[in-house]
Amino acid sequence: MNKVRPKKALGQHFLTDLSIARRIADTVDACPDVPILEVGPGMGVMTQFLMQKGREFKVVEIDDESVVYLRQHFSSLEGSIVADDFLRMPLDRLFQGRSFVLTGNYPYNISSQIFFRMLEYRHLIPCCTGMIQKEVAERLAARPGSKTYGILSVLVQAWYDVELLFIVEPGVFNPPPKVRSAVVRLTRNNVEQLGCDERMFRRVVKTTFNQRRKTLRNNLRPLLSELGLSGVAWLQDDFFNLRPEQLSVGDFIQLTHHIANS
Repeated sequence: MNKVRPKKALGQHFLTDLSIARRIADTVDACPDVPILEVGPGMGVMTQFLMQKGREFKVVEIDDESVVYLRQHFSSLEGSIVADDFLRMPLDRLFQGRSFVLTGNYPYNISSQIFFRMLEYRHLIPCCTGMIQKEVAERLAARPGSKTYGILSVLVQAWYDVELLFIVEPGVFNPPPKVRSAVVRLTRNNVEQLGCDERMFRRVVKTTFNQRRKTLRNNLRPLLSELGLSGVAWLQDDFFNLRPEQLSVGDFIQLTHHIANS
């Protein structure tokens, strides 16, 4: 097999520029001495450079055609190619429960889901790097007050420091995507516990951003009613005149704590 046919259903846009592939591969150097997991290697344009890092290395690929190609062209990967769905497989079994760096030229149609999956296994993933749509990268890195600041920003930044490293133009892909791409690096911060109920934290964040143009007061009413808190006096505080994009991660933690203890 000489090449793999890009499949729209899998969000595949194969990187063709070797210099950019090497630059992305080198982003894992910020988190040395742990194994590397590449998601969606396709035809191995990044894989060849990640293999040079001298670390334990595995790839996860859902596309059967890509799996065949990798086995034919990267014989040294024998035993390290996992033919599975990254979003469904148990990640704690990949390296016998050890930590690993997550990286890849992520499929555009599931990039946000990949980061939510990362959060589930944050105790095993000290660093995550890779290429995604520029729009998603900007959401990951957005600060409070920004139009792109939202659910993904808050939930990821609660646990990771986010860097937008560089932009990649469409012309270096096959097929070229209709959007620009960006390479990011996420590094675990020092937070071990949020100091509030984590499930409630996620609910509060998602609920308040449901209609981001509305105030916290209006967005929280259904949740507070469900919790039997619809008549609480503190809901009239001026704080609840704010819109969700005006709150920092710390503000959301305090808000969650306040709701859970009312």
